[in-house]
Amino acid sequence: MSSLFSLQGRVAVVIGGTGELCGAMAEGFAGAGAHVILVGRDPVKAEARLAKIKAAGGSGEFKAGEATNKADLVRLRDEILAQRGKVDILVNGAGVNSPTPFLEIDEAQLDRILTVNVKGVVFGCQVFGEAMVKAGAGSIINLGSESAILPLSRVFTYSASKAAVHNLSKNLAREWAPKGVRVNTLVPGFFPAEQNRKVLTPERVASILGKTPMGRFGEAKELVGASLLLASDAGSFITGSEIVVDGGFAAMSI
Repeated sequence: MSSLFSLQGRVAVVIGGTGELCGAMAEGFAGAGAHVILVGRDPVKAEARLAKIKAAGGSGEFKAGEATNKADLVRLRDEILAQRGKVDILVNGAGVNSPTPFLEIDEAQLDRILTVNVKGVVFGCQVFGEAMVKAGAGSIINLGSESAILPLSRVFTYSASKAAVHNLSKNLAREWAPKGVRVNTLVPGFFPAEQNRKVLTPERVASILGKTPMGRFGEAKELVGASLLLASDAGSFITGSEIVVDGGFAAMSI
């Protein structure tokens, strides 16, 4: 069973790996044997994460990069291919949010959220997916959202952007399955992280927990199991799927 979930010898690129959720996923990949490349803009956070990875015996590095700059991603991909020879796993996890009433959403905010959350995923899939298609193998994990499945108040643009990610992932899964590349969406429920803490007022927290059968928020480490399933040979027949990790939130009605 351990070999089924092993990532020994694989190269995992984690865009947004300096964040809390994707950082935890990166730790999981490294613990399973992958060499992890954290891509982001914050070297301080990256070094803190890499210190934990290396202290546990894992292998990783940081590369500064901008998810919304395709030329930057091409540069990173070519560097990685020159150094490592391949990319086996890609996580598209960069994202931003803003709790704005619908009639107050201005164009600048709309453009910012759609650019990071949609264009960034498109570029990541295009750039690193191209290398995977040429190699005939790979696993892409796009970070989705509960708000793409269920209508959640106050996050209109974010919800629309994540719905686009879910749709894109299914389309790519269909397109690239014959080429050996799997594409799935990992859907976190409510995990307190930098991008959503501003939304978590006491009233909203009470509402969320009241609709979560497990009665608590998720912890970042609880995404590791699902991400290993999607990245490893254990998930070799899983593509085009939405793997929901939400403590039962999506199953709640009345």
